[in-house]
Amino acid sequence: MAAPTTDTGSTVPRRQLGRHLRHLREKAGITVVAAAEALEWSGPRIWRVEKGMVPMRVLDVLNMCEIYEADARTTETLVALAKETRARGWWHSYNGAIPKWFDVYIGLEAAASRLRTYEPELIPGLLQTEAYATEVIRLLPGATDDEVAKRISLRRHRQRLLLRTQPPAPHLDFVLNEAALRRPLRPPAVHAAQLRHLAAVSAYPNLTLRVLPLSAGLTRAVLASGSFTILDFPPGGNGEPGEPTTVYCADGLTGALYLDQRAEVEAYEDIWRAVVEASLSAPDSRARITELAEET
Repeated sequence: MAAPTTDTGSTVPRRQLGRHLRHLREKAGITVVAAAEALEWSGPRIWRVEKGMVPMRVLDVLNMCEIYEADARTTETLVALAKETRARGWWHSYNGAIPKWFDVYIGLEAAASRLRTYEPELIPGLLQTEAYATEVIRLLPGATDDEVAKRISLRRHRQRLLLRTQPPAPHLDFVLNEAALRRPLRPPAVHAAQLRHLAAVSAYPNLTLRVLPLSAGLTRAVLASGSFTILDFPPGGNGEPGEPTTVYCADGLTGALYLDQRAEVEAYEDIWRAVVEASLSAPDSRARITELAEET
């Protein structure tokens, strides 16, 4: 595992600014269509700004605050926040190796205080050995040797999260479907090394790893139609969460969903609780992974 890191990125201030701007617009009784017309923007651009998907120029924020009739103090605060949205996280040095939709996730991952991940098909990237990750990345359409190398480097950098000291490393909860553990990898030695690595990291104090056994049969996890991660964030200055809990769902190739509406989050938290209940305990999961490594 690589050395600790202290990096965070611009995703969180972008989302905070977007929420403030949406609140100002709605408080002023201005529709998205009217705001877009006043700013000479498209409706989708307003949506991207309010969702925190793009960095913001100070001039644009000043224009929006004027149209939304924000007071001077609010305008000053949002201008300062706009400057933070243009800060570049460490992952931007990887250029085209990161899809735009995953760029958002890496920023959220770096800022989170807790991550809960369910994975039915693969070992999660944060827990992959380099050899396993290489085999996975080579499956991507048109993956060149240079792109594979960049993505492996990126994955190693992300894994520093597990040992980070400042800010404190998040707590990581993983539930892996037993099918993902049993799926053979060639040569078998690579597969066995990956399983031994999982058993080792499962002993980290900030990491909980559970196995959803095949014997559990159908569970509510099938309703999620794939992997998902629930991200919780540390409190802000007022003691309230600095960011809303967010669910990340990716299709792995062309895009992702970021869900933060209360009903959406609650639906996935219900599934998470059901999956944990159907899983082996952490000690039994470690024992199962060790057994599978020995059988490989």
